[in-house]
Amino acid sequence: MLEASLKAQLASYLDRISQPVEITATLDDTPASADMRALLKDVADSSRLITVTEVRGGNMRSPSFAINRPGETGGPRFAGLPMGHEFTSLVLALLQVGGYPPKVEQALLEQIRGLDGDFEFEVYVSLTCHNCPDVVQALNLMAVQNPRIRTTMIEGGLFQDEIKERQIMGVPTVFLNGTFFDSGRLSLEEIVAKIDKGGAERDAKKIAAKDPFDVLIVGGGPAGAAAAVYAARKGIRTGVASERFGGQVLDTLGIENFVSVKETEGPKFALALEEHVRHYDVDIMNLQRAKALQADAGLIEVALESGASLKARSVIITTGARWRNINVPGEKEFRNKGVAYCPHCDGPLYKGKRVAVIGGGNSGVEAAIDLAGIVAHVTLVEYDTHLRADEVLQRKLRSLPNVSVILNAQTTAITGDQKVNGLTYKDRAGGEQRRVDLEGVFVQIGLVPNTEWLKGTLELSRHGEIVVDAKGQTSMPGVFAAGDATTVPFKQIIIAAGDGAKAALGAFDHLIRTTAPA
Repeated sequence: MLEASLKAQLASYLDRISQPVEITATLDDTPASADMRALLKDVADSSRLITVTEVRGGNMRSPSFAINRPGETGGPRFAGLPMGHEFTSLVLALLQVGGYPPKVEQALLEQIRGLDGDFEFEVYVSLTCHNCPDVVQALNLMAVQNPRIRTTMIEGGLFQDEIKERQIMGVPTVFLNGTFFDSGRLSLEEIVAKIDKGGAERDAKKIAAKDPFDVLIVGGGPAGAAAAVYAARKGIRTGVASERFGGQVLDTLGIENFVSVKETEGPKFALALEEHVRHYDVDIMNLQRAKALQADAGLIEVALESGASLKARSVIITTGARWRNINVPGEKEFRNKGVAYCPHCDGPLYKGKRVAVIGGGNSGVEAAIDLAGIVAHVTLVEYDTHLRADEVLQRKLRSLPNVSVILNAQTTAITGDQKVNGLTYKDRAGGEQRRVDLEGVFVQIGLVPNTEWLKGTLELSRHGEIVVDAKGQTSMPGVFAAGDATTVPFKQIIIAAGDGAKAALGAFDHLIRTTAPA
């Protein structure tokens, strides 16, 4: 099943197992079961501490397998073949069940072990989804740490009947105790926070008790990470408050233009950013959303949605941007029921179906090209009279037989019943309303800065971007900004990182000049 090089790599990882691991596989006579049987044989051959037992029948999905310590039954289960992006999830589950400690803060592990209740998670994935492994790995870790937590990864391409029955049109999609729990990327901290009802209040009290920072960075993307590293290296007290460390990079599949890194994936790059920041004495506060900014007695105060607030002598805002919505009827109602924003993640769920891509820039055309290899037909809808993507992408798009392009079209609604069944648009030349029958709509029309909470406080451009000078200084003394949330042109990872470093140096220069003795 596994190539020789991958088997050798797997064996080197599994050398770290210190406790016996039992894999119980529920198999049948299908080709998928044969593939799983071959995979599990390769796994067992890679470590003398791993044994595989095969069973038939019962109430478990087939093919599937569970990973447990001897005498236990509640360990992580995989329904379907955990290959592609999910192979890492399999390896980590084997390591953690086998006694290898996870790289998670002790306080969070204790919080997981102390969760009160019985939790049965099911997470539906596609093997091409780069967001799914984070959710699978978080739930697997929780199941290993707490015997009252159970979790199953379900490969949507194999269990199509369940996908249809539960009307799943986006991955990852998580069910808890048989009821919809959440969809999209979720971190371990986010999942724990959603089921630990008293956790947010405890965290808010801890945050409110913190002493003022020299530099407080709001946002944890490339700009925030670079700012944190540069500030911490100056030896000043540095904090980072972010909704999720990594920011929009977590939703990026391939990165091939960050100089010195030939190619990587967004989640891997985000992890490297966080590890670099944690190398220094930086106080990272995750799951914290800022809601207000004000000057307060010589300090700058950032109020958080949790009810807590943080104070600092200088602040760097790096809140980035998010996918822009088309804001038409049906978009919100059918999100994850046919409306999607990540073709890499959700594309496999539309195999053999008809979809539309809204947007004729690089991201829209790239999405159409990717989807054309999976779905029956792609209709690209562009508001302008011409596509704006690079010519090399347009040539590739025109070469595909199952793609059609509609120009000068204003999307007016996304229609459906329980899920999407069509899209309507207005022909901007003649004014006629027209309809396209389809099962999915992928929105790819650019970004909007996350700056709504700053309106009336800082000077913003007409596009909502924070106005900054050459040093990253905003209209409020001591407040700097960097990255995609600002007026700096060209929204690129490498530019955001450089911007963050510049803002940190600007903030340090501000501190020196404003605190120098008379």
